[in-house]
Amino acid sequence: MNDDPRPRPVVGVGALVWKDDRFLLIRRGQAPRKGSWSLPGGRQELGESVQQTAVREVREETGVIIRVRDLLAVVDLIDDEKADPRFHYTIIDLEAEWLSGEAVAGDDADAVVWADPRELDVFHLSDAMHRVIGLAVDKRKRAGCSGALISLDAFAETGE
Repeated sequence: MNDDPRPRPVVGVGALVWKDDRFLLIRRGQAPRKGSWSLPGGRQELGESVQQTAVREVREETGVIIRVRDLLAVVDLIDDEKADPRFHYTIIDLEAEWLSGEAVAGDDADAVVWADPRELDVFHLSDAMHRVIGLAVDKRKRAGCSGALISLDAFAETGE
């Protein structure tokens, strides 16, 4: 048993879901990041594999059924209070393929869209999100490429 009272990083799982040449984005309907566009995903539950988390979260947020293909990236979001961070999320982004279902907003999402990776300006995505999408596009062009590791803190994300 661990008696350490310090908070631990929270593990989240996101999925970049391809359908033809577009991928699924959701607009967050709840805090944190309400109103911002991101990949569908959420917190990993105890006893749940990363792949199970991705499948569950995509289904809950969009109604879409997916097949997880591969690891895409790992992104650390840490606030800028280095001596005493207020939050630390480790997000494991997976690449997936659409299997079935009509994409509709549900659970924590208030909108969904199949986005063209060449037309992302309208979504005002973070630099890290652009990098993850870029990795997915490159990986799709060069089948068989392995996943990547990206580590960014929230300060770098927001530029504040």
